[in-house]
Amino acid sequence: MTAATTQHDHDLSHLLRSDGFQDWRREVTAIGGCAAPIHLTGSSRIHDRATGTVLAEREGEILAPCGNRRASVCPACSDRYASDAYHLLRSGMSGGKGVPDSAAAHPRVFVTLTAPSFGAVHTRRVTARGLVVPCGCGDKHHPDDPRVGTALDPASHDYIGAVLWQAHAGKLWNRFAIRLRRILAGMLGVKVREFKDHARLSYAKVAEYQRRGLVHFHAVVRLDGPDGPTTAPPGWITTEALTVAVRDAASSVSLVVDRPDGTPLPLAWGKQVDIRPITSTAAAALEDDDGEITDSALAAYVAKYATKGTGKSEATDRPIRDIAHVRHLDITHHHRRLIEAAWELGGLEAYEDLNLRRWAHMLGFRGHFLTKSRAYSTTFGAIRGERRAYRLGETLAGLDTPAEPGSVLVVNDWQVVQIGHRNDAEREIALGIAERRREQRRSRGTDHTDHGRTS
Repeated sequence: MTAATTQHDHDLSHLLRSDGFQDWRREVTAIGGCAAPIHLTGSSRIHDRATGTVLAEREGEILAPCGNRRASVCPACSDRYASDAYHLLRSGMSGGKGVPDSAAAHPRVFVTLTAPSFGAVHTRRVTARGLVVPCGCGDKHHPDDPRVGTALDPASHDYIGAVLWQAHAGKLWNRFAIRLRRILAGMLGVKVREFKDHARLSYAKVAEYQRRGLVHFHAVVRLDGPDGPTTAPPGWITTEALTVAVRDAASSVSLVVDRPDGTPLPLAWGKQVDIRPITSTAAAALEDDDGEITDSALAAYVAKYATKGTGKSEATDRPIRDIAHVRHLDITHHHRRLIEAAWELGGLEAYEDLNLRRWAHMLGFRGHFLTKSRAYSTTFGAIRGERRAYRLGETLAGLDTPAEPGSVLVVNDWQVVQIGHRNDAEREIALGIAERRREQRRSRGTDHTDHGRTS
C-alpha cells in the first residue's frame, strides 16, 4: 500500500466520521456534485423592496459550482453547460424561449466545415460491411489506438501551418458568413447592403476537435425574414437554395497569412463539407429515413461537443505557463508538437496579436466553443437567469410569508476563500454524487432539464 493510498483512506475515513459531513454533503449535492467548487464566505439577504425588511438571510461559508464547461475538469458543471447549450440550440430550431414556433418552417440546414490537411495522419475507416480499411501505415487500427489522428510522418507534417489555420479559424468563419450573405443577396436579386431589408442569416455553431487536433465547426444555419425569426424569409429561398449557397460560400472563401519565413500561406476550409436539411419531426435517432436531421436529436448531438476538450487527451485543458512542462503531460507526440508550434509562434513579434502562448493548450484555437448570431435564439445569460429565478422562487415559496420575485431585492456579499476540494476523498464523493444525478436524469428522460443551483 502506497503512502498516497494510505493518506486517501485516512482522509476518506475522517470525512465520513466528521460531525459536519452531512452538511458538507448537502452543500455538494446542492451544486450537483461539482468537482472543483468555489468556497465563498460572506452573506446573502433577501429584502422586501417596499419596506426594506429582511425576509431571509444566510451567513457563513457556502459552495458555488465552478462552471467549467469541460467534462474532463468537472462532469457536473459540463452537464449543466450542455443542458444550457441544448436549450439554446433547440429553441433556435423549433421555437421557444422567445423564438416563435413558426421559425421551424424557415429554411434550415446543418453544416459541418472541416480543417484542410497539413499532412497524412493515421486513420481508421470502416466499409459499409463493417470491415476496417488498412491505414496508410498498413495497419488496421483499433478504435482506441492512440496513433489514430497522429502524423504518419512527423518530420514532414506542417505543424506551423496547422496552428496558423487553427488561430484563424474564427476569422475564416466570419468570411464564410459574409460570403454567404452576398450569395443569398444575389439569389434575391438585391444589393448586398439591401439584404437586411429582405432577409436575415441566423446561425449557431459549435467547435469540435478532431482526433488530429484541429477543430471543425458544426453549425445550424437558418434564413429568417428581415426582423429575424418573427418574420418569414422570401419564399423563393428554399432549403435547397440555402444548401447551394452554403456549399458555394464554403468553397470560395479563403485568407492568406505569412509563415515565419514570409512565405504566403493560403487558409481555407477542408474538402469535406457536409450540409443536411433539418426536419422538425421528433425522433430518437439523429437522422430519419430520408437522411434529414431532427431538431431535437441534433440539439443534443451538437451540445455535447461544447463540453469536449482537445480530443486525444484532456491533459492540456489548462493554460501552459512553462513550455518545459509539456514533456510531462500525458499526450501524444503529435499533440505535443502542435503545442510546441503554438508556443514557438507565440514568441514571434509577427504573431503577437494572436496571443498564441495563451492558447497553446488549445492547440492554437482562440475562439469560443459555442457562438451564435444575435437573432438565432436566446442567450446563455437568459437561460442562467431563468435558473436563478427558479431557485429564488423556491426560496420565497418556503418563507413564512411567501413573496413574489418582483417584490424582493437580493443582496449578495461573498468573497472567494478557496477553489477546489480539500483532498481527493472529497472530490471522489462529489464525483459519485454527480454520477448518481446523471443516472437519475437518464432514468427520468430529463437529461436537458436540470435546474441545478448556481451562484
